Amino acid sequence: DWGTNYAGHFMLAAQAKGYSLPIGFIEHWKNFERQKATSWAPDTRSFYGADLVQAYRLYLLAMARSPELGAMNRLREFPYLSAEAKWRLAAAYKLAGQPEIGMQMIASLPLTVKPYNTMFGTYGSDLRDEAMILETLTILGQQQKAAAMLRTVASRLSQDDWYSTQTTAYSLIAIAEYCGQNKTPAKLMFNYQSGKDKASVNSASYLWSNGLAANGNNIHLKNSGSNKLYVRLIQKGQPSSGQDVQTIMNPDVLQMRVGYFTLGGKQIDPAKLLQGTDFVAQVNIKNPGKRGRYDNMALTQIFPSGWEILNTRMTGGEEAFKSSESDYRDIRDDRVNTYFSLPEGKEVTYYVMLNAAYAGKYYLPATYCEAMYNNSITALMKGQWVEVAK
Repeated sequence: DWGTNYAGHFMLAAQAKGYSLPIGFIEHWKNFERQKATSWAPDTRSFYGADLVQAYRLYLLAMARSPELGAMNRLREFPYLSAEAKWRLAAAYKLAGQPEIGMQMIASLPLTVKPYNTMFGTYGSDLRDEAMILETLTILGQQQKAAAMLRTVASRLSQDDWYSTQTTAYSLIAIAEYCGQNKTPAKLMFNYQSGKDKASVNSASYLWSNGLAANGNNIHLKNSGSNKLYVRLIQKGQPSSGQDVQTIMNPDVLQMRVGYFTLGGKQIDPAKLLQGTDFVAQVNIKNPGKRGRYDNMALTQIFPSGWEILNTRMTGGEEAFKSSESDYRDIRDDRVNTYFSLPEGKEVTYYVMLNAAYAGKYYLPATYCEAMYNNSITALMKGQWVEVAK
């Protein structure tokens, strides 16, 4: 349900910017959301945040100019409605043409959110919720309160902390909404130089970006205007051969073992294999149980180009090695991505059947496992050189 809301929000924003959508797409989405909105009822079996999902759905229907006032009123009367859902529902009332109800709903609501972070459901966090508060304040015209909240959200985004896609997206949506309604004259005037690459920039935009071939040169920048500039240098690259990242493992958070075996179960060293050898890669991942259940885990295995993945699903045969349950497995030419959840104290095992197909020397990249919505839960087993011998 949350993913349906999220995707619909993106489509509505794209449509508002003039992008063409497939014929009937928005109408089908609105019909589905309308049906879900009118049939929604509180359920003690629902996950935490179900009322926010409904409030978000109603907000988007109002944004799409198809407000469901009956469902909005029923949700407003729900005695256990969370503060997060109230903020989102207040914005829906404003878009539905009833701003006075929206103002009543937020009159006594707190502007701060207790720190938290979830890996499932609405993928929420305190910063994500503060961004939604900022967006509602902007929509309701509460400029002074919105300005204070803007500084809070922007300052946290400027820190070096890691934020999930959801948290970052909603923060940027809210900041863009505020800047769109509270425009100030923008003027970027500066000079920059990187080696022989230099230029003077005079722009009326809030943002300016350019690609630079740094090549080890220092980058010099001088602000020749009156506005404060915020500079971000993004560098991309790939480690040279033999300079791969080192193994990262915190056994109190996530444990991972990687091994390679013959089809008969005998352990082998993948550093040198005879051409034509069939073998299997085995990964064991365990949740030590000290931080609760892990959801939305992703295991990434990338194999050398001299090895071929034996995808038994393509041949219709049974797997010789039965892997643990997973939410989804994506098997490609050179990699296998596995997505799963991991209850506390539990261990899972995933197998990939392989063949040493092409003679030569190749690099086996690192094996990496992470929680997609919490970067403190990670494990990485470094890569190595391997050889396929004739």
